[in-house]
Amino acid sequence: MKTFKILPLAAALIGTMGLSSMANAATEIKAAFNQSDQHPQYRALHDFGEKLEAATDGRYTLEIYPNELLGDQRASLELVQNGAIQMAVVANPLVENYNSNFTVIGLPYVYSGYDHQEAVFASGALDDLFKETSRMGFEIVAAYTGGARSIYSKKGPVNNIADMKGMKIRVMQSDTMIKTLNCMGGQGVPMGQGEVYSAIQQGVLDGAENSEITYYDLKQYEVAGYYSATRHLMVPDLVVASSYFLDSMSKEDRASFERLAKESTATQFELWKDQVSISKKAAEDIGAKFNEVDIAPFVEACKPLQEELLKTPEQKAIYSRITALL
Repeated sequence: MKTFKILPLAAALIGTMGLSSMANAATEIKAAFNQSDQHPQYRALHDFGEKLEAATDGRYTLEIYPNELLGDQRASLELVQNGAIQMAVVANPLVENYNSNFTVIGLPYVYSGYDHQEAVFASGALDDLFKETSRMGFEIVAAYTGGARSIYSKKGPVNNIADMKGMKIRVMQSDTMIKTLNCMGGQGVPMGQGEVYSAIQQGVLDGAENSEITYYDLKQYEVAGYYSATRHLMVPDLVVASSYFLDSMSKEDRASFERLAKESTATQFELWKDQVSISKKAAEDIGAKFNEVDIAPFVEACKPLQEELLKTPEQKAIYSRITALL
């Protein structure tokens, strides 16, 4: 008889424990990422996730899905917008499609280098801009560097504007990037990254432009052995979060989330700069040739483009805030 008396009690205890466990279960934040789990941006996000879990006493955990497991950047941004996932890392040109003010932070030669760009991202100078997309279902909670983009070619090094004449250089699908290559003396050809290697190999392209990290990781030194440090663009990658998700958080947890996300920018810049050195040396060891470039003529040549793209008072104000931190 005692057995039958104990069983209902045990069942009740187990049920209570199960309900308690469900009540205390962590909320999983799903983050879409288009690169590998060795990428500096992935590692910075992972560090952010660990700190967020600690700061919220385990109420939130971060699960990052690398290598486009949740779709490419355009698709993952849409998933964030409709609340299907909570976070993603997307290139600035994608956000430009929603708000033209983001063009300013991707202008050619708007940053003097990594230190200037990090100062802009960490200073709060862009906070108002980053909130402007909230009515579209997402907010920018951090800005990461995507590196200084430079020209690499198969024919030889680029040292000046004359060397760029007639060169067909792959760029992302972005009007700003196409116009930037044109003002540098070349021809910007929009193309998917997966096609670049074979296009250079077959002579459809003369080269491409990207960071040292991508140049090495995608083995593009095999078909374009000359990397010239024009550093014409430092296009940000933006960490976006769903407005629905942010609004679901308590005031305290949201404050922790936003603070730690912004702090992750410094971590990401440090990881990125370390990886640039590693990638550059590895490419050099295999035979790639790197050369520094006097960028002053390129900067001057691109000034009319900057003026053309700064169309509104809001855009000019953002530009002034950026250049004030030089």
